[in-house]
Amino acid sequence: MFKNKKKENPEENNSLSTINGNNQSLILYNDDYHTFDFVIETLINICRHNDIQAEQCAYIVHYKGKCDVKNGDYDLLKPIKEALTDRGLKANIE
Repeated sequence: MFKNKKKENPEENNSLSTINGNNQSLILYNDDYHTFDFVIETLINICRHNDIQAEQCAYIVHYKGKCDVKNGDYDLLKPIKEALTDRGLKANIE
């Protein structure tokens, strides 16, 4: 009954959306210089996180080394990345 249903390949969708500029991630990386309070405040002000989300991201960055802090197309993420790096944080769009 379901033989004709085409299964989606997640890798195909990911590469297609990357080509179109959608569904990219802004990754924040850990460093040994900034305090939790600074990172939390920055995520609230720049990424528009709420208090809990910003705190959780700060802990993930600290313990895992990086965290996906924002998703969207490149044009949305680029100014946010620049604002984070202007404050001395390490960030990249992937």
